[in-house]
Amino acid sequence: MSRFAPFVRFLSPLAALILLGVPVLGYLLADDGRASRLGFDLHAPKLDLLAAAPTAIQIHVAAALTALAIGTVLLIGIKGTRVHRTLGWVWVLAMGTTAVSSFFIHQINPGGPAGLSLIHLLSGWTVVGLPMAVYAARRHRVQTHRRAMTGMFVGGLIVAGLLTFLPGRLMWAVFFG
Repeated sequence: MSRFAPFVRFLSPLAALILLGVPVLGYLLADDGRASRLGFDLHAPKLDLLAAAPTAIQIHVAAALTALAIGTVLLIGIKGTRVHRTLGWVWVLAMGTTAVSSFFIHQINPGGPAGLSLIHLLSGWTVVGLPMAVYAARRHRVQTHRRAMTGMFVGGLIVAGLLTFLPGRLMWAVFFG
């Protein structure tokens, strides 16, 4: 089995989704003389909204984007090398910063218990899971390490990141509002 097999298994459905989703999204966003069919138009990102956001959100976004970039390099690259280990530590710091900074963001559920929402459960799991995954790597439990890190990348960055683009959220406003 190729060392790229897990990556290809991950990318194949993603590529199919993109190939099918882009034309559909294009149709929905097409301007037919009035507003687009979805009620919004694509435009340059309104980065001033991000600049005006609280510091916790700015730190959270910067750390998440750093973790996304480094995590992608780590998933594609050769494992076990010095570069992998060094970037891995930077990724762990970026993910930890992303998770901890989320506890200072309360816009989703401002009146709830301590302002926390269900997404904060994922942040809590990340804070617990990161040291466990590092421990697994230090003990040469490669499968456990791989599963934990891939799970945090997909769940903590991809899925949670996509949720930030729901209507009413800041990233929705930056890109579509």
